[in-house]
Amino acid sequence: MAMNIANAWWIACGILIAVELCTGTFYLLMLALGCAAGAGAAHLGLGGEQQVLTAAVVGGAAVAACYLARRNSHQVVPAGENADVNMDIGQTVEVDSWQSDGSTRVKYRGAAWQARCISNTVPVPGRYVIRAVEGSCLLLDH
Repeated sequence: MAMNIANAWWIACGILIAVELCTGTFYLLMLALGCAAGAGAAHLGLGGEQQVLTAAVVGGAAVAACYLARRNSHQVVPAGENADVNMDIGQTVEVDSWQSDGSTRVKYRGAAWQARCISNTVPVPGRYVIRAVEGSCLLLDH
């Protein structure tokens, strides 16, 4: 019993998806998309060269699009401002009073911290969000 060429494309697609689940890079998923396009071309009755060309063009374009999307989405954020690096970013603190220079002391995580307002407005007592950490100083904003 001979295997249909479309089935070979689908098997290749499945293998790429299975390997992709182990790596998590999305590039093999894009190549699997190319294999699915090759299988579609086989179902349409196109010849072997057209199937390979379809798979290569779709898979290559998908890989290029994935690469460009990932490259453009990664903005370099300093560690002191990156919530993925510093668990304090995005947390809130209550400010009772401000000094004339825009600084204050706040109680946060059971300790007293120096803090500074980074907004362009005159700071008033209230709830603030930690936007960055410089050394032992919290940079606060509304």
